[in-house]
Amino acid sequence: MRDLTRFDSPKQLMAYLGLVPSEHSSGSTTRRGGITKTGNGHVRRVLTEAAQTYSHPARESRSLVGRLDGLPQEVRNIAWKAQVRLCGRFRRLIARGKNRKSVVTAIARELCAFMWAIACARLPEKA
Repeated sequence: MRDLTRFDSPKQLMAYLGLVPSEHSSGSTTRRGGITKTGNGHVRRVLTEAAQTYSHPARESRSLVGRLDGLPQEVRNIAWKAQVRLCGRFRRLIARGKNRKSVVTAIARELCAFMWAIACARLPEKA
């Protein structure tokens, strides 16, 4: 996939990837359906597989700490915020009795938004 900063908002990125609900509207009636599944199916599948991992509690493992070395603090903060928020959201949605596939899709949507935020973060220029 190309540069994520070409999208003006995370909603545009989600729509591009087909992670938004379809809509059938007539007059004042609005009915939402399943996701549109437009765009890159491979990226959508990878995002949904990544969203499955948020069923586990948020933590920093040794391998994760090793991957974070050398990254700007701003990116690390966004990544940790995403991990805590998405793990909590996954647990809350499951506890409410939501369908697991719907929960995974919702988490993939939000993960997509965090990816957009990291891509748009102002990183210090390397000298």
